[in-house]
Amino acid sequence: MICIALGCSFAALVEVYRYRSLRSIAEYEQTGNSSEVFSTAGRSIFAGLAAADVVSKWTWAATLLQSSNAAWNYGVSGPFWHASGATVQVFLFTILAIEIKRKCPGINTVLEVVHARWGTTAHMVFLFFCLLTCLIVTAMLILGGAETINALTGMSVYWANFMIPVPVMIYTCSGGLKSSYYASFTHTAVIYLSLLIFLWKIYAGPSDIGAVDKMHDNLVCAAVRNPVPRNKYGQYITMNSLDGLMFGIINTVGNFGTVFVDQSYWRGAQQCKPSATYRGYLLGGMAWFAIPFSMATALGLAGRALDLPLTGAEAGRGLVLPAVAVHLMGRGGAFLVAFQLFVAITFTANSEQLAVSSLITYDVYKRYLNNRAAGHQMIMFARATVCVWAIFSGIIATILNEMGISLGWLCGAMGIFIGSAVLPIVFSLMWKDCSGVGAMAGAIVGQITAIVVWCIVATAQDPDGKVNVNSLGDIDSLFAGNVCAIGVSGLVCAAISFACPQNFHWDDLRCMTDCFNMADDADPTDSGEDEKEAMDIAYKWTAWFAVVMSVVLVILWPLLSLSADPFSKSYFSFWVGLPFLCVTVLLPIYEFVAHKKEEAPAKLKTEEKKNQ
Repeated sequence: MICIALGCSFAALVEVYRYRSLRSIAEYEQTGNSSEVFSTAGRSIFAGLAAADVVSKWTWAATLLQSSNAAWNYGVSGPFWHASGATVQVFLFTILAIEIKRKCPGINTVLEVVHARWGTTAHMVFLFFCLLTCLIVTAMLILGGAETINALTGMSVYWANFMIPVPVMIYTCSGGLKSSYYASFTHTAVIYLSLLIFLWKIYAGPSDIGAVDKMHDNLVCAAVRNPVPRNKYGQYITMNSLDGLMFGIINTVGNFGTVFVDQSYWRGAQQCKPSATYRGYLLGGMAWFAIPFSMATALGLAGRALDLPLTGAEAGRGLVLPAVAVHLMGRGGAFLVAFQLFVAITFTANSEQLAVSSLITYDVYKRYLNNRAAGHQMIMFARATVCVWAIFSGIIATILNEMGISLGWLCGAMGIFIGSAVLPIVFSLMWKDCSGVGAMAGAIVGQITAIVVWCIVATAQDPDGKVNVNSLGDIDSLFAGNVCAIGVSGLVCAAISFACPQNFHWDDLRCMTDCFNMADDADPTDSGEDEKEAMDIAYKWTAWFAVVMSVVLVILWPLLSLSADPFSKSYFSFWVGLPFLCVTVLLPIYEFVAHKKEEAPAKLKTEEKKNQ
């Protein structure tokens, strides 16, 4: 009943938001027949909404559940590597997002670039990788959510597998992309409010911990009871963790796949106003970092500090977070976790449903089945795809449950399956000499090599020399497979492309993609901050900012923290308080100012239209 009630409530709320955002009933009804509005929100989204969208769709079940599991397993290094290993991709994708606006602003999917560059065969190869990415992301959402809802409410896991994705399709089918933007504000507000309540309860409120110093002391004692393997001194409060570092690399490789090969992020770049694209992604990346970092540093470590009776298998299923919440707040904590997870899961499920809908509608239906499809035909097909995908994802989650696949297992393995497609996808828009043969060979050979190495190392790790779910889920096996996926892919793709370069002309890309989408009702006119010269300038400073922030997050910050080994009470207090300060003080001020700057020209344009 919780899933159904919340799903229907959000659907109704989003429809009210969407209706009020339009100027008339006629305009509201017109959006139902516009494939351009349904799939790209008219390419008119401002930076504030774009940032909320990034935070919402990047806050998976794994963001809350797996980050807490990482803290329970590796100590303070787990939340850090989970957060930083999934933030650098958003920063670096900002560079690609600007390139989309500069080179092919009229595209609807990433595969339109692939087809224009390398033809039909490459298009089908990368269609497989893009759909596989959406399937893995959706499966992780449902697996983690169903296990948690089952633990908190007693609802059957199998019922939850369907009750999570099915209600989402109501507002996805109704409002398309723009509805997801209005939902993002509500979802993000719930996530941050829940985060603040948990932080207050653990570090300041009446509880079994109640203070940062008490948390520090309890973690020192926890290291005596259950020392962390391959952590220095067995401590939880140290960044000197071999397994934590390996987890960070696995997490980084996997999340490169779930950003750069995920149509929902390309859709996010397509739907924004050009000047808002890079601002939204940079702001969204900074805002998102604090969610898994703060949540896991608080609740994940509290699982150890409170010495709760959790097993490794239960932690791998994502049950650390609900166990701590129930211990601290009883039924209130259970409801808060369920509510927080529901909004996180449903919004990302909404994004993935729209991503699959775009891929099937534009890259299968329009390209191969009906290249003269009218707007109402495409939107009908898109809605049917959303419904089919919602049911199909529930079936896949049920199959994975029966196989004994957990959220933690799938989160570690995702890079092995899709990491090999990352560099070829990036090269499609960034390297004119990358050839189609090189791109396809890199993706396919990289994936096969990764799976083979993964199985070989798993055999070596198993006492009986067998390949099974447990041996494949070993961190050494996952590490080897993930590194091979992205490393072999890049080497093969680069070697073949250097031997037989394509020498592609970027002007041809815009021409070819515009011709394919000529029936859509997009407005290609740019002005002011959206002119090409302004975007060229923005590209330079965005590239520098993204690279510098990535270096800070994955190299400088962890290196500088090694000097505090293990963390003192004062340093641990600083560690806990920094992201909390960013979320509650600095980012809201920045977003308020940014919103006001965007609101003024928008109001001016509205007044001009009324006067005309």
